[in-house]
Amino acid sequence: MTSERPRPSDADETRRRARFGTLPERVRAEDMVEERPATVPDSARDAYDSDEWLVRTCL
Repeated sequence: MTSERPRPSDADETRRRARFGTLPERVRAEDMVEERPATVPDSARDAYDSDEWLVRTCL
C-alpha cells in the first residue's frame, strides 16, 4: 500500500521559499550584549569611616 502525498502548487512552493528559503542574517555576539553598571555609584555608601568597625563590633 503506497500513499502518495499531494504535490504543493507552484504558488504554495513560491510562498514557502520566500518565507523559509534563506537563513536570517547572523547576529554578532557583540551586538547581543549590553554592558551597564548594576547599580548607580553612591559616594556616601563608599565613603570609608575609620570608626565604623568599632560601632559594628562593639555594640
